[in-house]
Amino acid sequence: MTAPAPTRELRRARLAVVGMFVVNGATYNSIVPRLPTLRDELGLSNAALGAAIAAFPAAALLFGVLAGPLIARVGSGRAGAGVGLVGAVLLPAVALAPSWFALAAALFVLGLTDAWADAAMNAHGLRVQNGYGRSIVNGLHAVWSMAAVGAGLLGAAAAGLGVPLLVHLGVMGAVLVAVSVLAWRWALGGPEPEAEHAEGSSPGAGPLRAVVVAAGPLLAVAALLVASGGIEDSAASWGALYVRDDLAGGAFVAGLPFVAFQAAMTVGRLLGDRVVDRFGPVAVARGGAVLAALAMTTALLVAHPVAAVLGFTLTGLGVATIFPLGFAAAGRIPGVRPGDGIAVVGFLARLGFLAFPPIIGLVADRVSVGAGLVLVPLSAVAAIVLAGALRPRGAQGVRS
Repeated sequence: MTAPAPTRELRRARLAVVGMFVVNGATYNSIVPRLPTLRDELGLSNAALGAAIAAFPAAALLFGVLAGPLIARVGSGRAGAGVGLVGAVLLPAVALAPSWFALAAALFVLGLTDAWADAAMNAHGLRVQNGYGRSIVNGLHAVWSMAAVGAGLLGAAAAGLGVPLLVHLGVMGAVLVAVSVLAWRWALGGPEPEAEHAEGSSPGAGPLRAVVVAAGPLLAVAALLVASGGIEDSAASWGALYVRDDLAGGAFVAGLPFVAFQAAMTVGRLLGDRVVDRFGPVAVARGGAVLAALAMTTALLVAHPVAAVLGFTLTGLGVATIFPLGFAAAGRIPGVRPGDGIAVVGFLARLGFLAFPPIIGLVADRVSVGAGLVLVPLSAVAAIVLAGALRPRGAQGVRS
C-alpha cells in the first residue's frame, strides 16, 4: 500500500530533523582539526590534551540517559533543536578557554549537548518517519556523516590557512545557530505520541522504568549497536596502523581504509531507506552483517593493502544501516517512551565502545594488529545473530 503524500508540515519537519543532524554532526567535528592549535595555544602536553578531550564522552556517559525525561517534558523537536542551539552557541567558548580546566569544562558541556541532541533528533526523526509511513532514518544518518566530514574539511582548511581559532569557531557557531533556529520553528510541536508506547506511565517515568519494562529488547538492540560500533571504530582507530605496520603499506595507502569505510557507509545510508522499505530492517541489517563478516575475513586472510582497503569498503557498506535502524527500533519498543528507549540504548552502546579499542590494542601488542582485527568479523557474526532485535514490535515502523 502506497503511503499518502506528506503534508507541508511534515515536509518542513523533515527539513528540521535534517538541520538537527547537520548541527550535531558539525559541532564537535569543527573542533577536531583544531585540536593541535588548542594544545599549542594553551601550552598543553599531549596527555593533558587527551584528558581534556575525555571530558566530552564522559559527559555523555554520566548524564546521557537524562535525554529521555527532557524529551518527554519539552518534546523531541524542541529538545533536539534547543540543545543543538546551546551547543552551537557554546562552540566559540572552546576557542576562548584560558586554561586546561576551562577547555575541559567547555568540552564537557558540549559532550552533554551532543548526547542529548543525539537522542532527541533520533526520536524526532522516528516521529517524522512514522508520519511519512516509510523509512527515512538512514538518510538522516547519511546527512550526519556528510556534515561531520564537511566540518572536518573546513576546519582543516581553516588551520592550513591560519584562520584564528575564534574566528573559525565563531563563524561555524553562527551558521549552526541559524540552522538550529530554523529547526526549532519547523519541528513538529505538541506532546510526544507516547500513549501506545508507555500506557499508564507517569510524567516522572524515565530511563530506569524503561529498563525495568523492556530490559530484554533494549539490551538486544544495545548489543547490536555495540557490535556495529566496534566495527566502525576499527576503521578509524586501527585501519591505518594495520596497513602500515602489518602490510608495509605507504602513508597514503594507510589512510585509505578509514576514508573508504566512511564513504561506503555514507553511500549505504543514502540508499538504505529504499532498501529497508523493500526488504525490511532485519533482512537488510543481517545481509549487511554477512557482507561485513565475509569482506573482513577475506581481507585478513589475503593480507594485502588493496585487500584491506576493499575489505573496509565493503564492511562500511555492510554496517551502514545498523545504527539508524537500531535507534529506530529502540524508539518503538512497546511500554517505553521513544526518548527513553533511544537514550538508554545510546548510553549502553557508548559504554560498549570503550571496550573495543583496548581489546584490539592488547592483541596487537602481543601478536599483531591483524590478529586484533579478527574481532571485526566476529562482531559482524554477532550482528547477524542480533539483527532480529530490529523487528518492529508494535504497529509503527516499516515492514520486518
